Amino acid sequence: MERIEGAAVGRCASSPYLRPFTLHYRQNGAQKSWDFMKTHDSVTILMFNSSQKSLVLVKQFRPAVYACEVERCFPGSLAPMDQEGLRELQPALPGSAGVTVELCAGLVDQPGLLLEEVACKEAWEECGYRLVPSDLRLVAKYRSGVGLTGSSQTMFYAEVTDAQRAGPGGGLAEEGEFIEVVHLPLDRAQAFVDDVDIPKTLGVIFGVSWFLSQVAPRLALQ
Repeated sequence: MERIEGAAVGRCASSPYLRPFTLHYRQNGAQKSWDFMKTHDSVTILMFNSSQKSLVLVKQFRPAVYACEVERCFPGSLAPMDQEGLRELQPALPGSAGVTVELCAGLVDQPGLLLEEVACKEAWEECGYRLVPSDLRLVAKYRSGVGLTGSSQTMFYAEVTDAQRAGPGGGLAEEGEFIEVVHLPLDRAQAFVDDVDIPKTLGVIFGVSWFLSQVAPRLALQ
């Protein structure tokens, strides 16, 4: 996962995942404009494996995180370039600079699927757990990237067992996904949230904190 070679950046001419726009508007009589990206909504799912007393998370390389880390360490790496140009990121950073710990998640990009069905699909593809929509509990709906995308994300929770893990997970090889499944023991969950040196998303911080306040006390009584 962390062996990244030949990294180079160029302009994005088109993408199936995002489209850039500028919104022009008047607010309280003042003319304004704001650049934003139109992208897909998403779902995320926090799973608790009761067999292992652990939370099921994922770890993966995120190119955007990697590129931003290169720019942070070596300012100017992402400077404007010609339309057709490519710029190799030199000096390169190790791939670990772009690896983050997250909740299992996926884009809502298949028409006709319920959000719960998308969540179950992602739980299988990324983590190898078989779920059905009735296994899911709605945790929250919120906006992510409000300054750039404004997309909506829906978080679900599910309790699973080792018996429900019928596959290896890891993502879809045909889509180039390379995902590592992480089982976080409950006795290390709070330390994980508090450790600022572990690169992680706001979603996983919220999800684990929600679990510790809303679910863990009930489990302690069982």
